Amino acid sequence: MTFGKPDREYLEKVVFRQLGARRREVIVGPTFGVDNAVVRLGNGRVLVVTADPLSYIPALGPANSAWLSVNLIASDLATSGFPPQYGIFDFNLPPSMTNIQFTDYWKNFHRECDKLGLAIIGGHTGRYQGCDYTIIGGGSMFAIGSEENYLTSLMGQPRDDIILTKGAAIEATAVLARSFPRTVRQAIGTEAFLKARRYLRKVSTVKDSLTAVSVGVHRKGVTAMHDVTEGGVIAAAFELAHASQLGAEIDLTKVSISPETNAICQLFRIDPLTSLSEGSLIITCRPERTGKLLTKLRSARIAAHVVGQLTRAKGLRGFDSRGRSMKLRYPKFDPYWRAYSRGVERRLK
Repeated sequence: MTFGKPDREYLEKVVFRQLGARRREVIVGPTFGVDNAVVRLGNGRVLVVTADPLSYIPALGPANSAWLSVNLIASDLATSGFPPQYGIFDFNLPPSMTNIQFTDYWKNFHRECDKLGLAIIGGHTGRYQGCDYTIIGGGSMFAIGSEENYLTSLMGQPRDDIILTKGAAIEATAVLARSFPRTVRQAIGTEAFLKARRYLRKVSTVKDSLTAVSVGVHRKGVTAMHDVTEGGVIAAAFELAHASQLGAEIDLTKVSISPETNAICQLFRIDPLTSLSEGSLIITCRPERTGKLLTKLRSARIAAHVVGQLTRAKGLRGFDSRGRSMKLRYPKFDPYWRAYSRGVERRLK
């Protein structure tokens, strides 16, 4: 394994072949490119569940780290079309983390869960040798809803439009700007640096997802959603298409890359199209409902553009500014992790 998630081959050969007992009520289990599990409860209802790490990034501080942790998990769950309702969280704290720091973190963690309407129903908290920043535990969120209305990234259909909210490398921009502020400010200028710092509050797709499904789901509009995380826009498009047993065509010129994002990616020598972009959401939609969807998103002040289409032909193809077609490969690693690690090793400020 490299930093971040293991590749698809490892997951399929090792993890997905050994999944404990089989239970008939599990509708969607662990699958490459799928954000949530789905369990049938009966009486037309399903339980949707997701899990992710919890983080404390010293450069962000306790309040922003807590906000980020809550929203990263909630963003996965909201791609089901359901708002998060319940959560269980396990904190394995570093010995260097003080009670005062964790108190501040937890106060903000609670506050953000409360804003989302999520009840914290259990978990575990402890401090242990061998634990270190930035990952300090893991959490799960749950929602219950109608079996007719849930979505997964397995549900895309041929000819669906692919819509991308916000743009590329949203989280990479936010975290690198806040982790190495002096370096970034000196390199890209104060105005661009201040814009990049504000990206942190873009690192959530809960509003994006819940706004999108308000136009209708399945045949009535949105067919699948997938938040853009490790591997960036390219990985997310590949994952959703693969999960739906389809291919995709992406017009690379339609993927929004802001000037500040472009400047930071050049500074750290990373490709914005394959870099961490939590905060962006890929939505697939029936073409006749795309106009309505875009209107809904933009009325909620969420930038969104059609960037491609799902196809029956497998694989991912991209088109450049000259209209030339190229085969796009799934990123073997996300360059953000290397850039962040090198910044820490070099003690960038």
